[in-house]
Amino acid sequence: MPVRLPSRHPFLPIALQSLTHRLIAWSMALLAAFAIGMAQAQAAAPNHIAAQLVAENTVQPGQATTLALDMHPSQGWHGYWLNPGDAGLGLQLTWHLPAGASAGTPQYPVPETLVVGGLMNHVYQSDYALLVPFTVPADARPGGTLPISVKAEWLACTEQICVPESADLSTTLKISAFPAQHDARFDAWRAKLPAPLGSQAHIAVQGDTLRLGIPFPASATLERPHVFSADERAIDYAAPQSFARSGDTLIVTLKRAQGAAANPAGFNAVLRLNRNGDGLTIAAVPGPVPTDGTPIDTAATDAPPKPSPLPLLVLAAIAGGLLLNIMPCVFPILSLKALSLARAGESEAEARVEGLAYSAGVIVTCAGLGALLLALRAGGQQVGWAFQLQEPGVVAALLLLAVAITANLLGLFEFLTPSFASQGGALPGKRNTARGAFITGLLAAFVATPCTGPFMAGAMGAAVLLPFAPAMLLFVALGFGIALPFLAIAYIPALRRALPKPGPWMGWFKKAMAVPMGLTALGLFWLASRLGGWSFAGACLVFAIVLVGILTNLGRTQRVTLGGGLQALGQIAVLALCAATFLPRTVHAPSAEAEGLLPTQPFSQQALDQALAQGHPVFAYFTADWCLSCKVNERVAIEREATRDAFAKAGVVVLKGDWTRRDPAITRYLTTRGAAGVPLYVWYGRGAASTPQSLPQVLTPKTLTDLASR
Repeated sequence: MPVRLPSRHPFLPIALQSLTHRLIAWSMALLAAFAIGMAQAQAAAPNHIAAQLVAENTVQPGQATTLALDMHPSQGWHGYWLNPGDAGLGLQLTWHLPAGASAGTPQYPVPETLVVGGLMNHVYQSDYALLVPFTVPADARPGGTLPISVKAEWLACTEQICVPESADLSTTLKISAFPAQHDARFDAWRAKLPAPLGSQAHIAVQGDTLRLGIPFPASATLERPHVFSADERAIDYAAPQSFARSGDTLIVTLKRAQGAAANPAGFNAVLRLNRNGDGLTIAAVPGPVPTDGTPIDTAATDAPPKPSPLPLLVLAAIAGGLLLNIMPCVFPILSLKALSLARAGESEAEARVEGLAYSAGVIVTCAGLGALLLALRAGGQQVGWAFQLQEPGVVAALLLLAVAITANLLGLFEFLTPSFASQGGALPGKRNTARGAFITGLLAAFVATPCTGPFMAGAMGAAVLLPFAPAMLLFVALGFGIALPFLAIAYIPALRRALPKPGPWMGWFKKAMAVPMGLTALGLFWLASRLGGWSFAGACLVFAIVLVGILTNLGRTQRVTLGGGLQALGQIAVLALCAATFLPRTVHAPSAEAEGLLPTQPFSQQALDQALAQGHPVFAYFTADWCLSCKVNERVAIEREATRDAFAKAGVVVLKGDWTRRDPAITRYLTTRGAAGVPLYVWYGRGAASTPQSLPQVLTPKTLTDLASR
């Protein structure tokens, strides 16, 4: 039966209010326990929190994997953390497992606070997942399956009523001699788990308060901090919590619960760090805690950060797109842009048609990628700008496309559409001009968008946090900025007259542009090896050679007759189907790289916190193999002997975040720094008072050496 929660009466005396709170909590626990015992009679009623049991991947005999209880509360309903707070009931699990299998202790994401009638509840008001370590029996047979089932019982509540619910959940785990790719949802679920503190925290009891001393860098930011006690009846959950800093120690003062142990042997809790739900697990023991510190205004940190005005963000997106035309990462596509520029002088009408079509292609690509990015993030995926180049299949498709364009520029065959690369040759009509310009815009934007240039970083970082409509406006503005030079040429006669006139030189220019396009194909081949391994890259090379053969045969046919196009398209379709079927879909594990001049450590939040706690300056840089501007910065400013010597003298710790493959931890850090992609360079100075400094996306040889010498 539903249980109604009495609301707090504002005129009750304080002592009576406290007694009322305790009676409510005891009554809720007793009623919930009784109701769960009657849950069998209510099994026909639909649950207000839908639950599903999910296995992460196939697993080898005797190895461990992870199970997830995926929970989806209905609108207005919530579930509870392991310690529900003043009222409620945590999840109860009864496992039914094969002999030799074992399920560990569930891991909970960081909860939210909900105060109802003066009672503090530790809840989840949106979708959440509990992760459970699971060990497979050593005698499990490869190729077989392992049935897993669990009886789950929980309390689902609104702010007015609570209903006990239960479900019999089951899944099947595949046993394999070789591990397989895991379910990508687990990356998002793990990202919501509190991270281990990594250092020893201490507690000190003083009267009716419990003071908690947590090693926490003074440079690290806090937003809406709250301590969730995993130990029941240790603190007063609803009492205010005060936070202060003493150097690199965070001091939290908590009110002890009535009847709490006079000398607790320890204190287990989760510290929420910000409104995004990031947190730390704390296992504190008795020890020294500073008696004073600088108070933290938690009321101020609770206010949401004020975003930049939308008009300024739109202007930044346009400026970022405009500057993207001269960024190094855009150079591989300049051959297509240059040919479009050369053709733009043929006539005013053709120039305007081509300018509009090219702009439409660019904007469609930016808007499409932006919409897909927002959809993936809404679904819990930790992705950022240029996420498409983290997928081996996308890189393979781009490689084959770059090979086809190179073959066209070399004259092995003629595109029927687009006609941007012809010498006024095959089928040179306005319709083909517009179609070719549109496809050029699609491809130009797709290849150009992986890099983050000046102005663009702030706009794209805001786009992943804004609601859908203003976010899409920023993606469209970015596309408009990329297309702006071509649009200006199309509508400003003086700019058009400054361009060279079409002529025979275009044939030579076309062949010359095959060089950068061929280098693009080589770069994509190398990137394929980085993402999918050399076997994946070798398979891509085989498909590329077959594609060149098909296109060369098409070119021979075109020299005799206009036919052969449909046959070639059919062959290319079969080739694409074979590639989609036989190319591996998994991302290759990163291979050991040759050590560069600058000693680096892989980026992690734990490594960053440890370096800061030890008093070291820290240079954290985030790069990807597909980001050309990242590689230019590394060659110009990072991987230099002068930088290495300056960093060694200053004791700088260098953390490298490789975002070539999807990495939820790096994506999460990029988001916290207001960046949606790479490159990102962050400098942490020495000392407790240091605050992180985001460096420009274009580094000079002296940028880092000057910072280290301060």
